[in-house]
Amino acid sequence: MERQGEEIWPRVILHADMDAFFAAVEQRDRPELRGKPLLVGGTGNRGVVSTASYEARPFGCRSAMPMAQARRLCPHAAVLPPDFERYKAVSEVVMGVFARFSPLVEPLSLDEAFLDMTGAEGLFGPPEEMGRRIRREVSEATRGLTISVGLAPCKFVAKVASDFRKPDGLVVVPPGEVTAFLWPLDVSRLWGVGPKTREQLEGMGLRSIGDVAHAPPERLERRLGEWGRRIHELAWGVDDRPVLSERETKSVGAETTLEKDVVGEGPIRPHLRKAAAKVGRHLRAEGLLAGAVRVKLKTSGFRILSRQMALAGPTDSDRELERAAEMLLGQFDLTIPVRLVGMAAFDLSPAGQRPAQGDLFSVGDRARERKLDRTLDELRRRFGEDAVRWGGEEE
Repeated sequence: MERQGEEIWPRVILHADMDAFFAAVEQRDRPELRGKPLLVGGTGNRGVVSTASYEARPFGCRSAMPMAQARRLCPHAAVLPPDFERYKAVSEVVMGVFARFSPLVEPLSLDEAFLDMTGAEGLFGPPEEMGRRIRREVSEATRGLTISVGLAPCKFVAKVASDFRKPDGLVVVPPGEVTAFLWPLDVSRLWGVGPKTREQLEGMGLRSIGDVAHAPPERLERRLGEWGRRIHELAWGVDDRPVLSERETKSVGAETTLEKDVVGEGPIRPHLRKAAAKVGRHLRAEGLLAGAVRVKLKTSGFRILSRQMALAGPTDSDRELERAAEMLLGQFDLTIPVRLVGMAAFDLSPAGQRPAQGDLFSVGDRARERKLDRTLDELRRRFGEDAVRWGGEEE
């Protein structure tokens, strides 16, 4: 247990979030971009902003915004495509710092993680000093990148706290101050409350987290189902979820937002083939086999459609993933224009744990396919994603 003053902390949960991570890495490595608006993301007609630097945000630019809209809002911003390999390398440095503070680190993405710091006061001091030290060591390890940190008795409150004073912020919420911290905040701060749920809550006269906390949970459950009771608990700062140090990989996916809408199986299949190759390469690199496949399409009206199926046996083969995806494609209405094509492999297991797909009569074919997959992996690694093209693909 942690004690701050006379108050006992049942748990000390730290949430750490790098500030404008992709843009910050670019500005660190390119001095000419420092202090200037920067947009990192897709540069095509349908590109999306991955990260907007803090200099671009006063103009209304934000992540997940269409790049074309962001460029209209801030026409003088520099625009760069993301360099995920570089960001991943920096992320590994940051996660290494976290591991020096706690054995219980739960990464949420390249730039964000929870740490369970319960019982670490003897090593790092009280929660506020923990936060100061981790921010200082991340900055030193990454040559000046900043991180915002929140500490609280549970995950939800720690996450809200880390967002509260960005960038380069530190907010500590002791157990006795949780409701005083949460209740004045807008309902949109509650996990899982997006625009639609926010509209429903406001329709019930609930605009702040405090309003939700004081609403009868039965009323919330009638309106929102089981989730209504859950957000009532969150509004009181009740969140018992543990920090999981080893998050199991749930799925491996790849998707493409198309430059132009397409209609019909013919134009969609090449994009599925490319997705299958990316997914297969990821599975082989991680030593994983997939037991099921999901295909995802987004229509021109932004409706998301998906179909999935179990495979006859676990696999990491591009061809087997592609064949399954093509079978699923027949279950969609392909007369509707499509703007995004993607697929994901799930039901994952280590390659040595289950036998790969195939039977006694296809062992030779399977061995040849695996050899071809590995050869193509190496060609793409050495010469780029477009080094290999299949017949029928557009230039």
